[in-house]
Amino acid sequence: MRIALFVTCLADTLFPEAAKATVRLLERLGHQVVFPADQTCCGQMHINTGYPDDALRLVRRHVQAFAPYDVVVAPSGSCVGSVRHQHAAVARRAGDERLASRAEQVARHTYELSELLIDVLGVTDVGAYYPHRVTYHPTCHSLRMLRVGDRPLRLLREVRGLDLVELPDAEQCCGFGGTFAVKNADTSTAMLADKMRHVLATRADVCTAGDASCLMHIGGGLSRLRAGVRTVHLAEILASTEPVPAGGSTSEGGPVRAPDREARR
Repeated sequence: MRIALFVTCLADTLFPEAAKATVRLLERLGHQVVFPADQTCCGQMHINTGYPDDALRLVRRHVQAFAPYDVVVAPSGSCVGSVRHQHAAVARRAGDERLASRAEQVARHTYELSELLIDVLGVTDVGAYYPHRVTYHPTCHSLRMLRVGDRPLRLLREVRGLDLVELPDAEQCCGFGGTFAVKNADTSTAMLADKMRHVLATRADVCTAGDASCLMHIGGGLSRLRAGVRTVHLAEILASTEPVPAGGSTSEGGPVRAPDREARR
């Protein structure tokens, strides 16, 4: 299957390993991953902070970049949530019904990573190996907008060597919420403190999630506590493989073939 990677702003600028792991994982499963070079921000932060004109331009660009593909994947429940639940509405508010219709078409074949693996590719065991004690934080957009349910947990349970421990009050928001953390810093900090307390109660080595934004928020707090708990994107865990004998190589840490870069002229 030929799959277009929607990389997202955070993966592109701050957390490229999540995007690289997504490519590595899907290629290991036998699929071709392409990178439409015209993609930019999906416009979520512009929509959420009241810049509809800027958001409209980004929605139009996103549709142009991804309309040619039958399957689009992103390592982010938040950005996929925006594509599905905001793009068409932004276009309609601007009176552009044609763009709204095309945005809906793109949204119908855009998937968060765990959705793609289970619902489209039909796999739960992706051949991963990750010998660590791990807890999973279900991010708000993946949980409430996309309703991914237990899909990430089903994938994690199949990872060899992984000790999955339940996170207390898992469905409680971590307090990031994009600009919410900036505009409501005290509330955000209190919510983060609760989330970190629950993570530490699991005695996990790693806290994982499907959104780099939440991991950035939680990881920042944990690092300031010097807690010794790492935050790792779900894609990185699923892309990890068991080391091979000396002289061989692994898919984790070995050379990764870059996805094809395609630009629409």
